[in-house]
Amino acid sequence: MWAIAGTSKAGYFKAIKAAKNEHRSSFLLTATPQSLWTAKRFAYGRAQPRFPTLRGAESPKQMNNVLLDHFFPPKEPFSPPPRLRPHRSVPPDEIAAAVSKCSPTSAPGPDGIPYHTWKQVNKLNPSVLLQILAPLVLLG
Repeated sequence: MWAIAGTSKAGYFKAIKAAKNEHRSSFLLTATPQSLWTAKRFAYGRAQPRFPTLRGAESPKQMNNVLLDHFFPPKEPFSPPPRLRPHRSVPPDEIAAAVSKCSPTSAPGPDGIPYHTWKQVNKLNPSVLLQILAPLVLLG
């Protein structure tokens, strides 16, 4: 019984191999320039993937993390200076001199207030600008 099963098994695989050879031969006889690349793929198999392997990255998510860590390494946390040191006080004359140098028609600064307005405020009450700038001047 085993001999029959072995013979039929061997005969089955032999028939498959003969059919493949016959198909390959007929395919190459009727091959066109466009189908030669298909014949090459049949002969040599598919090309290996061209994406490099990365150590420690088996899945796409791990690969993403490895690439991010490589190109954008984590930065050390920012620590502010221990203490700001006090600064000397600014006399109102110095503020008036700084404001007078600004052109009233130039574009406003980051606060959006035109320099013309700052000049008017300083002219009416110079202590207002001094009170606004005092914390900045005090902390440097």
